[in-house]
Amino acid sequence: MNEPNATGQGAPDALRDSPGVIIFPPVLFIGTLLLGLLLHYFWRIHVAQGPGVRVVGVTLAVASIALAVWGSKTMRRAGTNVMPTKPALTIVTDGPFRFSRNPLYLANVIFYTGLSLAFNAVWPLVLLAPMLFVVHWGIIRREERYLESKFGDTYRAYKARVRRWF
Repeated sequence: MNEPNATGQGAPDALRDSPGVIIFPPVLFIGTLLLGLLLHYFWRIHVAQGPGVRVVGVTLAVASIALAVWGSKTMRRAGTNVMPTKPALTIVTDGPFRFSRNPLYLANVIFYTGLSLAFNAVWPLVLLAPMLFVVHWGIIRREERYLESKFGDTYRAYKARVRRWF
């Protein structure tokens, strides 16, 4: 049983001070990609003929890793948690967060798309739309409500200046 905290509640503050996303984002991205590649294994439908699609895919995947590293380092440098299950400690507005409120999710989408193209597989791309629906409603919208309730006008001003994706 949890000890009561400063608010008199039984749940630890860290558990309540989080956006309550419905799924850990990397699990969603990896799981959807693996499902798409499994479908590709059984029903091969290619994006295009020739090696060009694979080169584009690998290039996107590498670029997305650079964006993810930049975003993660920027968050750590700002002194906040990268994990969406942990409390946000500040609003990060520099680095890639100047251009996108969600550069890590953008990096995940680019990486996912890059790998889909590197495997020259249509099925993961077909699953991209439903996955993005879950990302939007089950992760990003929850995070935005959480950040708005925690940081108020500071977050609302940031939200008005910077696009969600890019």
